[in-house]
Amino acid sequence: MLRLYIRSAITAAIAMMTSFTEVSAECTREGLLAAANSYFAAQASGNIDGLKLAATNFTYQENNKAADIKTGVLSQPLKIDLNRSTADTTACASYTMLISATGSKPYVISTQIRHEDEDTSSIAMIDTIAATTGALFFNAPRTLEYIQKENWDTLEEGQRAGRDELKRVGDAYLDMWTDATAADSIPWGTDCERVEGSQLTRPCGATLPRGGSQKRNGNRRYVIDETIGSVDVLCSFDSLGNMPDSHEVRLEGGKVKYVHTVTVMQ
Repeated sequence: MLRLYIRSAITAAIAMMTSFTEVSAECTREGLLAAANSYFAAQASGNIDGLKLAATNFTYQENNKAADIKTGVLSQPLKIDLNRSTADTTACASYTMLISATGSKPYVISTQIRHEDEDTSSIAMIDTIAATTGALFFNAPRTLEYIQKENWDTLEEGQRAGRDELKRVGDAYLDMWTDATAADSIPWGTDCERVEGSQLTRPCGATLPRGGSQKRNGNRRYVIDETIGSVDVLCSFDSLGNMPDSHEVRLEGGKVKYVHTVTVMQ
């Protein structure tokens, strides 16, 4: 009887410990940015050994296609001139922009990193749009010149848009090529700046598309960071011809401040 009681007590204790472990798992901003920093280090060195990739079901995608991480752009050491990341604790994902303008081969890279089961200690997916010479409006030194002047500090709470609004604006931006009313639904700031590849438009609400294409920009993947006021959407830019694409938008005080696009010609 005593032996049975002890066995039951041990089983209950193990169950409680397991339950506590599951409940205590939390996707934190610090964990997301730590994983993003490990990605930056891997790209700078061209060595993925420091990445904590999921032992099973890890996915690497480059320019909207499944690829081998050992032979993709991460296998090339790059001189990184700009590195900036945002964190989405709801989706347990991060977004990183890298610009290599002064190395032997220039790149502008947009990458989303995803984690499963709220566990930032391992990486489930690296999803990269990697633009280099030949990409749409590509000129990495000029892109760096524009973007490094921007202010991406954390916003005060009163200046932040909600998650739903950030997603709505990101979607509306990508819908402008198929929906003639989408442009007018976006809260453009009077001082906003738009950098498409290396082309600067200011204010960014000028010269906008207003429908015309029958193909919606699809395969959208989101990273939304309310503290920074940003949404990044990786997608297939089907309105102009199935091009791997990243669109990042920042809102300040409810108005669009910055837009970045990275688009790969195929």
